[in-house]
Amino acid sequence: MAKAFEELDKFCSQIVSDTEAKKFAPVYLLMGDEDYYVDLVCNAVISNAFDDESERDFNQMIYYGADVDADEVVTAARRYPMFAERQLVVVKEAQMMKTLENLAVYCENPLESTVLVIAMHGASADKRKALYKSVSKKGIVVESKELRDYEMPGWIASYYSSRGLEIAPDAAALLAEYAGVDMAKIAVETDKMLKNLPAGTVNVTAADIEKNVGISREYSIFELTKELSVKNASKALKIAAYIGDGAKFALPMATAALFTHFYRILKYHALLKSKPGASAGEKASLLGVNPYFLREYDAALRNYPLGKCMSAIALIRDYDFKGKGGDTGEASPGELFTELVLKLLA
Repeated sequence: MAKAFEELDKFCSQIVSDTEAKKFAPVYLLMGDEDYYVDLVCNAVISNAFDDESERDFNQMIYYGADVDADEVVTAARRYPMFAERQLVVVKEAQMMKTLENLAVYCENPLESTVLVIAMHGASADKRKALYKSVSKKGIVVESKELRDYEMPGWIASYYSSRGLEIAPDAAALLAEYAGVDMAKIAVETDKMLKNLPAGTVNVTAADIEKNVGISREYSIFELTKELSVKNASKALKIAAYIGDGAKFALPMATAALFTHFYRILKYHALLKSKPGASAGEKASLLGVNPYFLREYDAALRNYPLGKCMSAIALIRDYDFKGKGGDTGEASPGELFTELVLKLLA
């Protein structure tokens, strides 16, 4: 996982711990493409702001950006708490507020007795403007950028570790394939799974993911790329036909996964040519995979020499075009996918 996300995870975990200890910043600006950390911090502030629900009744105001303007939020934030140490003002979906930037006037000199949370989803404040600059000086800014698909298994391993769990590399890869880059989905599925696992379970396996999350490891893109790497034609074609026949099958998503796999093989060729003595750690880091999977890529390297690897990528791009509206004739997306896999094997 990218170091930036390791740091973000630690940063947000510390914010959550601080709120549990009743340590609050006067202003939080939560923003970014990925909602997981935005919601994590926002929910932590809301949950821990008050010890007594009667305090919450008088001192908590939650607004939505589409229904409020900056003047109303500032007026609420400048009030003093009633029978409590602090008041809480939250603006959810703040990116919908037309006058959002006008909150900068308050954020330049916020009240210590007010906790203001500005939560943006799928958007970010302009870092060149006053709102971002004032919150950076007086409060806390959390910017949560979306992970790339190849970074998800690493993030999942880190997330499980933060919960006192250890997840096997193939299990993390399987869960990443299921959830895509949706961190919140990972958290929800993990909570559901842990309720079904025996008490005290620490090690999570691919079998646990299959059984409790409802993913078939045998018939997944993850397993398909493995069979392509070793050129097991019968198994690869069987998996491709199964995947392509699924009700939710989308050819562009499938070709994207295959492109990522073959692009890694191409990078592996380049690494070994430029640095033949690279360590296993260096190889895994460049490929964006756990060292556990290097054996598979070693096999792929032998089965797809540089020329064949580049031809495979060109082939995948061609079928990606077809999946996005290119000339496909009468073939269904599933049939095209099986045809692509057959050509990759050839």
